[in-house]
Amino acid sequence: MRLWPVRIVASALLVLAGCTSDEPAAVPTLSPPASSPSPTPSTAPSTPRTPRFQEYRVPAGSRPHDVAPAPDGTVWYTGQNVGELGRLDPRTGKVDRIELGARSRPHGVIVGPDGAPWITDGGLNAIVRVDPATERLAVYRLPSSFPGANLNTAVFDKDGILWFTGQDGIYGRFDPSTKRMRVFEAPRGRGPYGITATPDGTVYYASLAGSYVGRIDPATGKATVIEPPTDDQGARRVWSDSRGRVWVSEWNSGNVSVYDPASKAWRTHGLPGGNPMAYAVYVDDRDVVWLTDFAANALVRFDPVAERFRSFRFPSAGAQVRQLLGRPGEVWGAESGTDKLVVLRV
Repeated sequence: MRLWPVRIVASALLVLAGCTSDEPAAVPTLSPPASSPSPTPSTAPSTPRTPRFQEYRVPAGSRPHDVAPAPDGTVWYTGQNVGELGRLDPRTGKVDRIELGARSRPHGVIVGPDGAPWITDGGLNAIVRVDPATERLAVYRLPSSFPGANLNTAVFDKDGILWFTGQDGIYGRFDPSTKRMRVFEAPRGRGPYGITATPDGTVYYASLAGSYVGRIDPATGKATVIEPPTDDQGARRVWSDSRGRVWVSEWNSGNVSVYDPASKAWRTHGLPGGNPMAYAVYVDDRDVVWLTDFAANALVRFDPVAERFRSFRFPSAGAQVRQLLGRPGEVWGAESGTDKLVVLRV
């Protein structure tokens, strides 16, 4: 264990860009939205009256992809380029690095009902659980009939079942209590990407290459295609709000759309700017919608009541934030283009 201080084409597939070679910093960098003056750097997080960014360096070359704030205040992240799971302590900026094994290429990480980080590892073609206390790994590989699934993202439903996606054209479920795994072929083949569970336990996923949203029947595992109103929109990630509405970030169209299962109605909103590229979507505890826009290098806030956008440019150029997660008052992302984690404290 080592301790460390602290794009652009509209295409159905993401082309990874090169990393910077920043050295670890002794203290985190505190940065505001572009229109505000810079405050004095601080080693400890604070809760400002106006939203403020704070960045934390992670080891150079990590290319952090996804983040997951933990109940104890730390933040897990996947070091996709180096086959590691990292754990940041925002109070000190220190990072604990856990090696996931040869050929590991972790994509997503979430914190499960058991308090442990669960990882979708495309390199290992496996779901990986890490014990947060002992750092021991439990590796659950996909059946040999589904090699190279390109595992992407996972979510737990209300019954504690882990559902996951693979861009090669699969989705699946894993029961932690029985260790049973089932994998299903997705409609239209390649593309399953983001995934979410609504409060009633329904699971939806987004297909980037297929440009649709899939609703999964938990009893049969069958997925039903739900067509967004915009053709070839490139649905990338999905997130449920407290009412069970499903918010979709559309990579090709630059829209954020919302699907209401009760009325089966859609509403679509174009992100601000000339050529937005909506990647991540996350709905916070107040049902405010957050997105990342690769074209603007910005975190975008959408108020679904007022139907108003507000953009916050990331402090670092070329941040490339591909996923968002948070906790009350904080929105976290990983800057895959700069080897940093970033939080907007609101």
